[in-house]
Amino acid sequence: MGDGDVNSNLLIARSTGDAQLDKAVGQWLSWDKNPKTKEQIENLVRNGMNKELRDRLCCRLTFGTAGLRSAMGAGFCYINDLTVIQSTQGMYKYLERCFSDFRQRGFVVGYDTRGQVTSSCSSKRLAKLTAAVLLAKGVPVYLFSKYVPTPFVPYAVRQLKAAAGVMITASHNRKEDNGYKVYWENGAQITSPHDKEILKCIEECVEPWNGSWNENLVDTSPLTRDPLEEISKIYMEDLKKICYHRELNTKTNLKFIHTSFHGVGHDYVQLAFKAFGFKPPIPVPEQKDPDPDFSTVKCPNPEEGESVLELSLRLAEKESARVVVATDPDADRLAVAELQENGRWKVFTGNELAALFGWWMFRSWKANSSKEADVKNVYMLATTVSSKILKAIALKEGFHFEETLPGFKWIGSRVKDLLDNGKEVLFAFEESIGFMCGTSVLDKDGVSAAVVIAEMASYLETKNLTLAQQLTEIYEMYGYHISKTSYFLCYEPPTIKRVFEKLRNFDSPKSYPKSCGAYGILHVRDVTTGYDSSQLNKKSVLPMSKNSQMITFTFQNGCVATLRTSGTEPKIKYYAEMCARPEQSDKTFLEELLQKVIEALIENFLEPSKNGLIWRSM
Repeated sequence: MGDGDVNSNLLIARSTGDAQLDKAVGQWLSWDKNPKTKEQIENLVRNGMNKELRDRLCCRLTFGTAGLRSAMGAGFCYINDLTVIQSTQGMYKYLERCFSDFRQRGFVVGYDTRGQVTSSCSSKRLAKLTAAVLLAKGVPVYLFSKYVPTPFVPYAVRQLKAAAGVMITASHNRKEDNGYKVYWENGAQITSPHDKEILKCIEECVEPWNGSWNENLVDTSPLTRDPLEEISKIYMEDLKKICYHRELNTKTNLKFIHTSFHGVGHDYVQLAFKAFGFKPPIPVPEQKDPDPDFSTVKCPNPEEGESVLELSLRLAEKESARVVVATDPDADRLAVAELQENGRWKVFTGNELAALFGWWMFRSWKANSSKEADVKNVYMLATTVSSKILKAIALKEGFHFEETLPGFKWIGSRVKDLLDNGKEVLFAFEESIGFMCGTSVLDKDGVSAAVVIAEMASYLETKNLTLAQQLTEIYEMYGYHISKTSYFLCYEPPTIKRVFEKLRNFDSPKSYPKSCGAYGILHVRDVTTGYDSSQLNKKSVLPMSKNSQMITFTFQNGCVATLRTSGTEPKIKYYAEMCARPEQSDKTFLEELLQKVIEALIENFLEPSKNGLIWRSM
């Protein structure tokens, strides 16, 4: 027995006076074989930091809108070696129950480039431990030998007919975070009841099994397979299905700048541009290579706009490039900026990009379909907090539009259902710059979206149009949809609950607001409770979602506003949109009206000063 084991045993024996905490400390120090995270807990015990120990050890990770996501570090509610092993043991137990052929079909594991030295924790190491748990149980594992975009995992699950897959990533979150994103056999993120059942299975087998810590298995087991070359090749081949102007792409004079935000995107976006016939986009040299510290940006989220795109925009000006495409660190989301005639840059919102993608994908479908093709068989989808612009296009053009709950897991599952029923899905999106062009990947995909926007810009250039000018044409044809999204930070869960409970008991018990300041409310939908005043039976068409707060107000003036909590961060988000008819073309009036409604919404419903909310504009 080494000195470390003796020290651990002495610390386990030290009582905190709290039986639950003592048990949790004992379990952690017995089970954790990562010296750095084990030491973090030992130091807390030694220093009598019982509150922090309780915070770290007396609660567990739960599945949010993006799987498991938390800070890296020691503790049962953090992402670390032990919690990833526990999660994978639970996954194994559940998948063995669901699939009699699990050992034949196997499991896909991918990872990004995140890491934390202080916890000796990296996405690659967590991926290897995920694989080790399954290999030790005789399950074949398709473990990518190199970091990949998140969309490669759901794509590989379907292509390889695997039972499920995991991507180790925290996407665009701060550098301290990591995550465990689970995909089902259909290539979509897991939804209920799978998430709850997996959590139950995790709780049933928290002690690491023999072999679970053996990360060397990935190098020695005959059951380890590397799908990188095959998946990359067929993904790029599949991408060509949504390439409509290859010849034009080869000749375009447009230059494109690409930033991968210190993440995984560079190599894959280069290959995608090649597949479409383009010259390679010019990379931002300081952000091209993986860097877990995201050292050139204060926040690795391209959705934050011009402030985080500074290096890209300066390079574009130097290179005389008009369009910038930015993939987030795991390359599943896309931001786009375009230089305007006045010399300023326009960074498009997710909703504006969706209007462009929706127009483009339908136009391309129409131009390339046979006369027998039925527009009524065509679908586009969006999450309910996203712009209603696709609904307006669908009404005019005759195809179907559907809404889902927030989160691409709902879109992916619904798209698979539609495909299984012989429907054709062209495009789906969520306002937070997540786009699905075509159906090769049933999740958001920044790699495909980057090259589709490049082709669109090249085509529009031949018509002497910019992306921004085309966006105006879309709004003039289908009606202006002007939206604004932002959020308030709130670190106190009871405050968040109080804000939403007040809205459910506004003037009297169990009554929602009938107006907000000067603006009358037509309908209220509360997905948390399953209520919808616009339905005859007063029940929401969207599935009830008890674990998150979300209330939508439809105003008499055409504004639709949603207040909801974030599934991954301590935020109350608001989404507001003026949906105008085509004949309502006074954009300035609509923008001013939207701003007034938002101000009323914040003042009357959120009450930031009273509730101690911290405002952040996006």
